[in-house]
Amino acid sequence: METFWSLAGMAGAAFVAATLLPAQSEAVFLGLLAAKTVDPLALFLVASVANTAGSVVNWWLGRLIAHRGVEKLPRRLRPDPRRLVQAQGWFARFGWPSLLFAWLPIGGDPLTFVAGTLNYPLGRFIALVFIGKAARYAMLWAGFNTLT
Repeated sequence: METFWSLAGMAGAAFVAATLLPAQSEAVFLGLLAAKTVDPLALFLVASVANTAGSVVNWWLGRLIAHRGVEKLPRRLRPDPRRLVQAQGWFARFGWPSLLFAWLPIGGDPLTFVAGTLNYPLGRFIALVFIGKAARYAMLWAGFNTLT
């Protein structure tokens, strides 16, 4: 039962950390690795999948705004139109490889939102974001193993 709750906690932390809400999942991941209460491979897979799923929420929100228009959102939820256009231009300039960096703490989450506003294909989006996010957790796992 402890394994289930540990993995559920990891999934929740990784999911929320990938949305536009401010959160981090790295400490939970490393803490659970240190606690040795779950299989590290299961922890890695759960963290990677849940973190990718949170990014899909951002993509979906961006898609929703693209269809309905920014002006239909409540004022406090509206992105700054200038910054949105600027971000869309940045994504258009760097293209799909930028999605491999969706794990970055500062620009990664908005990047996934912008991809949705530009109707980037969801299947490719999921594959690229998963690769980047899984690589980040793999690096954390490898670093942890090096230190222990």
